[in-house]
Amino acid sequence: MNIKNRLFFIASITFLLLFFESCRSAKYLEEHQSLVTKVDLEGFPLPLKEQAYQYISNEIRPNSALNLTIYNTFNTRDGRYKTDKIRSVGEAPRILDSSLVELSALQIERFLQTKGYFRAEVNPSITTTKNKKTKISFIASPDSLFHIGKISADFDKDYIENVYQNKVLSKVKLKSGVPYDVNYFAELRESLYEEMRNEGYFDYLRQYMRIAVDTNRVTQVADIDVQVSTPNVDTLKVYKINSVSLKINGYSGVNTRTTQTRDSLLGINFTDQNARFKLKPLARYMFLREGDTYGIENENLSYDRLYEMNGFRSVKINYEKEEDSLLNVNFELTPRNLMSNQIEGEYTFSSGMSGFNIGNTFSHRNVFGGSELLELKLKYGVLFDPRLSGNLSDKIFNNDFQAGVSLTVPRMLLPFGWGNEGRYGLPRTIFSSNIQIFNQDRTYSNAYFINTLNYSWWQTANLQHSYSPIVAEYRVGKFDGDFRNQLEQEGYQLYIASNDRQYFGLGAQYALTYNAKKLQTLANFQFLRGAIDLSGTTLGLLSNVFNFQRNDDGTRTIFGVTYLQYIKGEVDYRLYKHLGGNRQFIFRFNGGAIVPYGNNSSLLIFEKSFYAGGMNGIRAWQARTLGPGNYNRSTIREDLRLNLRNLDQLGEMKLESNLEYRFRILNRFFGAKLNGATFLDMGNVWLLRENQLNKGGIFKFDKFFSQIAIGTGFGLRFDMDYFTIRLDTGLKLKDPQFVGKNQWVIQHLFNTKEFKANYFNSNKPDRYGLFQYNFGVGLPF
Repeated sequence: MNIKNRLFFIASITFLLLFFESCRSAKYLEEHQSLVTKVDLEGFPLPLKEQAYQYISNEIRPNSALNLTIYNTFNTRDGRYKTDKIRSVGEAPRILDSSLVELSALQIERFLQTKGYFRAEVNPSITTTKNKKTKISFIASPDSLFHIGKISADFDKDYIENVYQNKVLSKVKLKSGVPYDVNYFAELRESLYEEMRNEGYFDYLRQYMRIAVDTNRVTQVADIDVQVSTPNVDTLKVYKINSVSLKINGYSGVNTRTTQTRDSLLGINFTDQNARFKLKPLARYMFLREGDTYGIENENLSYDRLYEMNGFRSVKINYEKEEDSLLNVNFELTPRNLMSNQIEGEYTFSSGMSGFNIGNTFSHRNVFGGSELLELKLKYGVLFDPRLSGNLSDKIFNNDFQAGVSLTVPRMLLPFGWGNEGRYGLPRTIFSSNIQIFNQDRTYSNAYFINTLNYSWWQTANLQHSYSPIVAEYRVGKFDGDFRNQLEQEGYQLYIASNDRQYFGLGAQYALTYNAKKLQTLANFQFLRGAIDLSGTTLGLLSNVFNFQRNDDGTRTIFGVTYLQYIKGEVDYRLYKHLGGNRQFIFRFNGGAIVPYGNNSSLLIFEKSFYAGGMNGIRAWQARTLGPGNYNRSTIREDLRLNLRNLDQLGEMKLESNLEYRFRILNRFFGAKLNGATFLDMGNVWLLRENQLNKGGIFKFDKFFSQIAIGTGFGLRFDMDYFTIRLDTGLKLKDPQFVGKNQWVIQHLFNTKEFKANYFNSNKPDRYGLFQYNFGVGLPF
């Protein structure tokens, strides 16, 4: 995007924002009315400011400019708002109501008191302009913060006190000396409730706990007295499970026959109104069993795992009391639609080229009666290059067809009977098969077929394992004949050998992930993912025993096809620090290496290679346009630069680090929360051996700093609660393809014309851009 287009883009966005803002008009209101256009909170402790805003009545919060514009378009007539035939679109105007302002101030004041500011006062201020627009300010005087003082407890039952002392106190945040927060009381009450229920006390209620607060003994200190009494209850009983039943409701709108059975081994009465489900695959996640002591932890686990199976839209557990402290447990499951189909499409653009992707996914959610998920996926993408001559079909730069089928079984399918019980997460066995056919105009075509068997399970609540004992892949890659001849004439034999060939791979993969569940939270934690990929080890041992045949180049084959041998490892470490409110700092390190050995020790494996750049890496560069090392594409011919685009900047080793600071910009922005981020990205990819194509691409310790790329930038994140839309602008600071001080390309920020012209003359058709724009869904890490 050149400067002219960039300025036009910015100007267009600015114009639209100003247009919508101007449409937030009060001209349709009555004379005595005014439109609330701004609400400010002043004098609040920063960590509490956003929470305090939630206590302001929705009816006096400013409208979204866009939503009000839509409402005004369809619900005004003759310069006034309609009184009949009002359409339910957009957002009705938020009109000033002084009673709601006073009520909101009172609610905010009470909220501050729950956070330890007992003497807090909140006074509203209303300012209305001549054009009937109002600004409301809530001005807080929080005064001093109270802390927790002495904590005492009184129980009318010894067994409740034992649970409190032994299982509750060590887990809760309520301690002497901490700032007063009413949420600590709720946590204490909930913790005792859960522990009592886990001990089998089914009749214990949260209401049995009362908490008294005394602020008169010491200044700015609140003494706490915990009182637990069970009125009208002589002794709480420990309940055991008497019987268990499972009922599966019928599919919506589908008439099927009902089956009823009893499994005496499992001790479950089973009713299926669809005659499609099997009991055993579902029963393994029903943790409330006949003869066991009742526990709320097992109840919650049953809810969680049955929902995670992704086959049921409703899970209910009902109880019936029997004599002698017994419970009958009734599970009731309502299945999701048996089959579904989803069509997706997207528009893509890259380096002046544009295209589209379209895909279709068919799902069957109960293939074998155990809520197994079968998915069939088709996807086709095409990219057009307007610089190519001819009609539209001649301008196709590349096209990509993918098809795949996968079967997800919500349990461990192992021949020796071992299975993961799923107390920390749902274990899965996944069979998948995928094929990809790719073609790049007058350059390269590739057919890739892969089959995998994967097991995924949780060791603890935060530690997940993924193991693929079988990864079988077959690939055929071919260069265009004329292009291959050009490469041969230039002496690029290694590049030809590593890409224009067919191979077979048989290997295994393993990955360990820690704290993945915390990635969407604002907390202090560390994330780690490590992965290792091995291929050809078993085939290498077999070849020594059975003396596999060799090709003309000396590589061993199976079924006449060369097989791969390599070791690949990668680690992704992140440190997340919560800085209060919606502010967060993240440090990330991502590194990896691949070492081909044995049968293909001299070849770089194209599909397994690392690349740098892209929307989730070093964001100032497009994906596959950075590195390796100090490689500069001016060292190859112009026609090769055109044809090898995105194919020649790969590596066998990757080192990358990212620093990112995230913060809240606006709580309300066209119906979303607007967050911002500033970032600094560093890293590159390297080769481990010399390569006549990528001169300067090999990793060298004495040149390490000169081979590091550095980029910075700013991003916007539109948080829609369920997903996040991201727009990042990356700026190149240091580019390792240049030499010496010229690597600091930031020096050309304000005199880019001559710099870009010189670069184009030496690297045509490549053009240089200091800025890179990235648009995507989800956070980069």
